[in-house]
Amino acid sequence: MERKSEKKIGSLLDEFIRANHLEKGLAEYRLKKAWNELLGLSVSKATQSLYIRDGILFVKLYSSVLRNELTMLKGDILVRLNEAAGRDVINDIIIK
Repeated sequence: MERKSEKKIGSLLDEFIRANHLEKGLAEYRLKKAWNELLGLSVSKATQSLYIRDGILFVKLYSSVLRNELTMLKGDILVRLNEAAGRDVINDIIIK
């Protein structure tokens, strides 16, 4: 039996994501996952909550020392997280 319309699974998944308007949610998921991967285990353990609202990443930390350090590196973190997400998901980070 000959197959006339073979497609790779990756392209089918991309079509499904676009058709169901899931790009933004998937990018936000990648960004949250990248937080732990890019900033390491100590920051991951000190992170109490992490959520995105209206293009702003809200981060609540247990450690005031880490909060101060991350505040100074906020610009670099923002760029790296957006790169990991594959698109511009956030335009600011608020660290509490």
